[in-house]
Amino acid sequence: MAKLILIRHGQSTWNAANKFTGWVDVPLSRLGREEARQAAEKIRGYPIDICFTSELIRAIETAVICLTEYEEVSQGKSPVLKHAADDPHWHGWDKYEGDETIELPVFTSMALDERYYGDLQGLNKAKTAEKYGKDRVQEWRRSFSVRPPGGESLEDTVARTLPFFKSRILTHLKHGDNVLVAAHGNSLRSIIMHLDRLSPENVPGLELATGVPVVYDVDADGNVSNKIVLH
Repeated sequence: MAKLILIRHGQSTWNAANKFTGWVDVPLSRLGREEARQAAEKIRGYPIDICFTSELIRAIETAVICLTEYEEVSQGKSPVLKHAADDPHWHGWDKYEGDETIELPVFTSMALDERYYGDLQGLNKAKTAEKYGKDRVQEWRRSFSVRPPGGESLEDTVARTLPFFKSRILTHLKHGDNVLVAAHGNSLRSIIMHLDRLSPENVPGLELATGVPVVYDVDADGNVSNKIVLH
């Protein structure tokens, strides 16, 4: 059985400030870095073959901490971030094929980015709830199909996250690779909704804590047989 390990990034500076973050690219807080180190401790028994993250720094930081804190996780290999071949800013380094015996590939993708919160980005969550009402804001945050003003719904997020999961991540799992995915509450909710076969009606109750690994067993056909949350 291959292992799929999903980790929501550690607390960010805007999580700490209780702000809607979305695509705003803020780093981990001090607590967030500690949560990532604790996550690394929890997954020491799961050697990773390949890693996927979003393009946002809080997810990348979490992945790098998880892969560098203990040699058992990376199998003594050095993580190497892989960038898109059509990105003009990497001076050809995207064409470096690497050495899989000493390097662990880390692929970033916007498909795994947090949902876009539109007009809410940067606003304090509590003050927004006071202005619009707790029920309305909760619907924006946790429903499946309702979009926040100018932003994405979870349904919109699923439309970009799930095809990437099936085409890129699941392919490695079927091959027997252990995969680490460090991403965000909503992009991971999209994947978990698929893996756990949750209906849209069940989604509002699905919460993911920062820095807590969720481990799935996945067989060669892509079927899930077990799930463990490493609190």
